[in-house]
Amino acid sequence: MSAKMIDGRAFAEMLREQVSLEVARLKENHGITPGLAVILVGQNPASQIYVRNKGIQTKAAGMASFEHRLPDTARQADVIALIERLNADPTVHGILVQLPLPGHMNTEAIINAVDPSKDVDGFHISNVGLLSTGQKAMVPCTPLGCLLLLRDHHGSLTGLNAVIVGRSNIVGKPMAQLLITADCTVTIAHSRTRDLPELCRRADILIAAVGRPGMVKPDWIKPGATVIDVGINRIEEASRSRLVGDVDPNAAQTAGAITPVPGGVGPMTIACLLANTLTACCRTHGLREPDGLAA
Repeated sequence: MSAKMIDGRAFAEMLREQVSLEVARLKENHGITPGLAVILVGQNPASQIYVRNKGIQTKAAGMASFEHRLPDTARQADVIALIERLNADPTVHGILVQLPLPGHMNTEAIINAVDPSKDVDGFHISNVGLLSTGQKAMVPCTPLGCLLLLRDHHGSLTGLNAVIVGRSNIVGKPMAQLLITADCTVTIAHSRTRDLPELCRRADILIAAVGRPGMVKPDWIKPGATVIDVGINRIEEASRSRLVGDVDPNAAQTAGAITPVPGGVGPMTIACLLANTLTACCRTHGLREPDGLAA
């Protein structure tokens, strides 16, 4: 029997609609418009597309969108000065620095220049620390999207055995913290894990976030397990290119539920960015946070 496909596009659309309704209420009841500022340094084609899509969806949700584009030759001090101006701007509730940055810049220094309350990417060291200790934090968008999909599919995650393949600061580590807080038993696996396939076979929830096309094979999957494929890998073929995940598509014959690539986790990332911006706005103004948008 084939696995249930977890439709990230449909869930993301529902999430964006919820955000739009809450933004409209903020405007009507409090005269507040959430604002998201995005900083893009350089001409990375993928980053340019991503920033453009963020701007389109931000405006569609009724939010204010501020785009700041700097050349590859910009100095790190210029970027930090811009961030400091945005930190002080009351119309900006969320700040996102598009990664990767040019090689001459210190990514950590730039990320940590963002006001933690406006850090809608959840990468500031203060938010990392708050998340790791189970306190209220801004949560990275992709792990938040994965958590929302898992909650929608399972309801309670209490007691489930979760294995995360990948230990990045952007997905693997924050995902582990979220699942620990949700009362899962969590294992983080990586390139030096011994007998990785056997470890994966024990997982009720298997999350693949390694950036290696088709790495997770069908026989690594516990029958009936839920598989969240975070990987988005572009494969060049003779006549076209296509997107594939970190999980072999044939894993759908073993899993109980699985996210497709494309159309699974990917659409959730920008939707969760909008949700984080709304959350940041509400926290800044001391207003009730909408239900179901945060971890």
